[in-house]
Amino acid sequence: MENFLSLLSKFPTTSDEAKAAFASHLEEFEVEKGFLLEKEGQVSKHLYFVAVGSARSYYLRENRDITVSFTLDEEFVTAMHSFITRKPSYENIETMEKSKIFKISYDGLQACFLEHPELERAYRMILEQYYIVLEEHQIFNKFKTARERYLELMQYRPKVIHKASVGQIASFLDMTIETLSRIRAKI
Repeated sequence: MENFLSLLSKFPTTSDEAKAAFASHLEEFEVEKGFLLEKEGQVSKHLYFVAVGSARSYYLRENRDITVSFTLDEEFVTAMHSFITRKPSYENIETMEKSKIFKISYDGLQACFLEHPELERAYRMILEQYYIVLEEHQIFNKFKTARERYLELMQYRPKVIHKASVGQIASFLDMTIETLSRIRAKI
């Protein structure tokens, strides 16, 4: 809970009462590597906060595993499209190591918003950050060379290099494992 409370301190305009109400809707649990938080074809029922550990979001298309994002310590994750629209998810979210996670249900979150409207501002800020990361990744993959993409990942998200497999990193960076291996050999 300590990790989560430190996160809530990043929202100074949120009252202690609202933070406590939000925390009361959280469920804490620990999972092993490879645990599926979300599964393709199911409606996303929870917003997760990875207190300690890591996860990745990925799609399966034509027998290919396509990693689209990584979540590290003290970050939120869910199948956002599904969570918001209440439609089945296109993605899977799995832990990459033993992880300590908090979750809040969609209904619990909505109840918090009704009881404490100020929490909607904090949620909006989380969504804005999610959108920024998504947009940066899109631009990152379209306009940068494979080498530039890998160097930026090393600079801005070095933990990913240590936690994800070579195949997951290559998929995330939109390159083959062979290309990634050549880049790594030259650095």
